[in-house]
Amino acid sequence: MNSIKTLALVFIAFLLPLQILIAQPVTLRADPKETTQKFAAAMFYIENFYVDSTESAKLVENAIIHTLKELDPHSAYISKEELNEANEPLEGSFDGIGVTFQLSKDTILVIAPVPGGPSEKLGIQAGDKIIKINGEDAFGSKVNNKYVMDRLRGKKGTTVDVSIYRRGRSELIDYAIVRDKIPLNSIDATFMVDSNIGYIKLNRFAKTTMEEMYNSMIQLNKSGMKSLILDLRGNSGGFLGTAVELSDEFLPEGKLIVYTEGLSSPRQDYNATKTGSFEQGKLVILINEGSASASEIVAGAVQDWDRGVVIGRRSFGKGLVQRPFNLPDGSVIRLTAARYYTPTGRSIQRPYDDGTESYFQDIMNRFKNGEFVHADSIHFPDSLKFLTPGKRVVYGGGGIMPDIFVPWDSTQITDYYSNLIRKGVFNRYSLDYVDDNRSKIKSTYPQFNDFKTSFVVDQQMMDEFIELAGKEEVEFVEAQFATSEQFIRYQLKALIARNIWGMNEYYEVVADVDDTLLKAVEVIKKDKSYSEVIKPKK
Repeated sequence: MNSIKTLALVFIAFLLPLQILIAQPVTLRADPKETTQKFAAAMFYIENFYVDSTESAKLVENAIIHTLKELDPHSAYISKEELNEANEPLEGSFDGIGVTFQLSKDTILVIAPVPGGPSEKLGIQAGDKIIKINGEDAFGSKVNNKYVMDRLRGKKGTTVDVSIYRRGRSELIDYAIVRDKIPLNSIDATFMVDSNIGYIKLNRFAKTTMEEMYNSMIQLNKSGMKSLILDLRGNSGGFLGTAVELSDEFLPEGKLIVYTEGLSSPRQDYNATKTGSFEQGKLVILINEGSASASEIVAGAVQDWDRGVVIGRRSFGKGLVQRPFNLPDGSVIRLTAARYYTPTGRSIQRPYDDGTESYFQDIMNRFKNGEFVHADSIHFPDSLKFLTPGKRVVYGGGGIMPDIFVPWDSTQITDYYSNLIRKGVFNRYSLDYVDDNRSKIKSTYPQFNDFKTSFVVDQQMMDEFIELAGKEEVEFVEAQFATSEQFIRYQLKALIARNIWGMNEYYEVVADVDDTLLKAVEVIKKDKSYSEVIKPKK
């Protein structure tokens, strides 16, 4: 049961909007003038004759919100106040001081300054603790993520004063930090899995994504990459245009990537150009139930043209595209205006006839029904079957079904392991360990590769970890610990690497126990396995 609760936390709120839109077809339209007048009349009567005072603006806002909910799960209203925050992940930047932080014991701990950002330029270091912000104590129970964001983010060019505690210094260090544009990276990791296989972990499709992709591809090509693994697991989407550009990197000129069509949106085709940088070489796309919209466009195009192999678990199933419309008060509605279709003509949008709540509950239902573990739990009707040019079978109507299914490893993810995550024990221990041992680790392992090869989470560390878990009310269950021990050790090592070097190094460490990634490497190395997926035997 705890595993289900943990999954629920993982899957909550992970869909980002697309750039264009797709609408549920309507066969009959009311007179727009009559409808507008009816609503205006209702508001007039409420404002002038209702027994108590009302907030007209709030009533209208709620009416819009509930109307959009009746249309489809992805049409949405965004208030003027929420607009900047909603756009940040796709714009690729925000204004702030430029640090990655975590809350440790009600204190703001700097994990790392953003390279080139205002904090790094002033000399703020990983491991520093922000004790005061603008002269006010910034620790204790009042401190949460919102508290930090509200005080450290702000308009570019404005100044925030912080006082920092640094280990080895008896007094606080004062900094006046001038806020600046801080990049939000689309790519979490870029590295060589071996001498021939490159790996890129992409977390969103934003305005800056393709520039980051070009830089990653240059880095991998210089390292001798011949095959590529593109990891789109958990990538909930972003801009349609970015998805098209990325797909273009893999497909020859003229190939259809995706097309959109809606009742009021004529069909629009998006085709590959001659600019592709990786049209040859083995390609594997990794997906799971958190891969949605733009991720599904890329995976669908690669699959439909037999360009590469898709590995993992069935994707989310969002084939609707949203278009933003500005309202008079500065708020925005992102309205579904079209569906998108993969090159074979399949729509991967799953049904939402039973309402929004049921729609988003589908992921949990997949888990409960065993789909995460058994591929034969997934059923597509024959009417949604399509054939690629290479004669492999693909399906529409419910996400992208991978060519090779890799189950969720339920054998090692015990309730004990889930509770450790839920209680934040991994983060707490790794933060404290790095805080106490940062200099020692850096001197013993000057380069990350030294750390990756030689660092071991020893028994003393495990004993300390288990003791901390007990203090956090995670009851020790010996049998479950034995089952999850390998995952626990790798997770701790990866988090320590992240806290010293960065997210890229985190993924390099966990690659050794990532079943889906290991399967991708296996398929790439076996020519027969790869080619049999691309061109199945008739």
